[in-house]
Amino acid sequence: MTEIGFDNDKYLSTQSEHIRQRIAQFGGKLYLEFGGKLFDDYHAARVLPGFQPDSKINMLLQLRDQAEIVIVLNCDDIEKNKVRGDLGITYDLDVLRLIDAFRSLDLYVGSVVMTRFAGQAAAYAFRQRLEALGVTVYMHYPIPGYPADVSLIVSDEGYGRNDYIKTSRELVIVTAPGPGSGKMATCLSQLYHEHKRGVSAGYAKFETFPIWNLPLKHPVNVAYEAATADLNDINMIDPFHLDAYGVPAVNYNRDVEIFPVLAAIFERISGACPYKSPTDMGVNMAGYCIVDDEVCRRASRAEVIRRYFDAMCKKRQGLSDGEEAQKIEILMRTSGITVGERAVVAAAKQVAENTKNPATALELPDGRIVTGKTSKLLGATSAMLLNALKELGNIDDEIQLISPLIIEPVQDLKVNHLGNNNPRLHTDEVLLALSICAATDPKAETAMQQLEKLRGCEAHSTVILSQVDVNVMKKLGVNLTCEPMYQTKKLYHK
Repeated sequence: MTEIGFDNDKYLSTQSEHIRQRIAQFGGKLYLEFGGKLFDDYHAARVLPGFQPDSKINMLLQLRDQAEIVIVLNCDDIEKNKVRGDLGITYDLDVLRLIDAFRSLDLYVGSVVMTRFAGQAAAYAFRQRLEALGVTVYMHYPIPGYPADVSLIVSDEGYGRNDYIKTSRELVIVTAPGPGSGKMATCLSQLYHEHKRGVSAGYAKFETFPIWNLPLKHPVNVAYEAATADLNDINMIDPFHLDAYGVPAVNYNRDVEIFPVLAAIFERISGACPYKSPTDMGVNMAGYCIVDDEVCRRASRAEVIRRYFDAMCKKRQGLSDGEEAQKIEILMRTSGITVGERAVVAAAKQVAENTKNPATALELPDGRIVTGKTSKLLGATSAMLLNALKELGNIDDEIQLISPLIIEPVQDLKVNHLGNNNPRLHTDEVLLALSICAATDPKAETAMQQLEKLRGCEAHSTVILSQVDVNVMKKLGVNLTCEPMYQTKKLYHK
């Protein structure tokens, strides 16, 4: 049974109530910058067992009648066709996806703000597309000397040039497809415009990590630093918070570095800064909802190891220069985390050593480990998947869930008709074949019924897997890692 370290129900009620209090603090209007993922926050779910991936959106649903959503998109990202790594779609398409997702939950999307507009042709075309779809669009512009030249920023030539975003509700959620979109600048620009109109409004920031009231080197915060190693984020004690209250609080370098500028901007807008530290700006209550610290520590250490393998594979694939992996390796060393803590690593390596071929291992929810080896019919991960389903369904290991009579025609199709060099079945092909067998074979049907039990299981492959296998494991909810090496010495790998 999965261990629980986080009280999700407490989080939903505590977090929504704290946001209501912050709205009241500023007289009934709050611009809330929403960092991280609103939907499907699987990182938080992994490091805080019990946290539901859709917790943030469920929390917003409790504030549905008070909230409207503004989506921010950087025009430079449109011009560069910037892609979300987790979804494989461009940022502009993700704006459309987000609007659909919010509307499907009856959350009001007020507008889209396109920031840093400097005449980019692609950005102008996307604006026209949005407006044709009935979406209200506002344009914000680059400000010379941003963010250092405060006197220019807080002027009619700075924020004053930006379109004023018309909002109708007391809580304005400002979100974006990814980092660097201009969420904070959009919020501050609105404060400037609201102040000129005599409207009392405030700004706050909602980011789950780092968790400010956990120790700096707590594994939950270390896992966040590992997750953002490619962004050069560094967790640190907030010196402004420590000086103001005598209490250590964890923040990250970018917020700490920009705080003096933000304080100056607040003072220019309204005459005083409402916050004494960057930590004060946050509304995150996740740290108060941890109910078993040890469970969260173990889960977070495991996440650091997964991030390390992922970074090493990206280095091997030529997708990074290795700096990300090096940073995570340093984090592991200073935190005493080793890959040996991941039981499936040793299990997979042992099978690979015995068979002299790639192998995969998976840890079941009860701690048992099943493995898969490479054969003429199946790849190692496909074999592991079938073995895991047999174990979970109490099916005898000798029983063939998929007959060779079914596998062989599929291999013939792959090699002789579709031009594949590898005849072995990938995981998606195995699942399709198994689902066909389930129509007439009760054992195969039983195996199919076990798939949901794989969610949250840990797995490791001794070679970099095909994207097909990676995607299937992700869809099944399996936390997969791979050794940073290929099965062959070829230069080109699909």
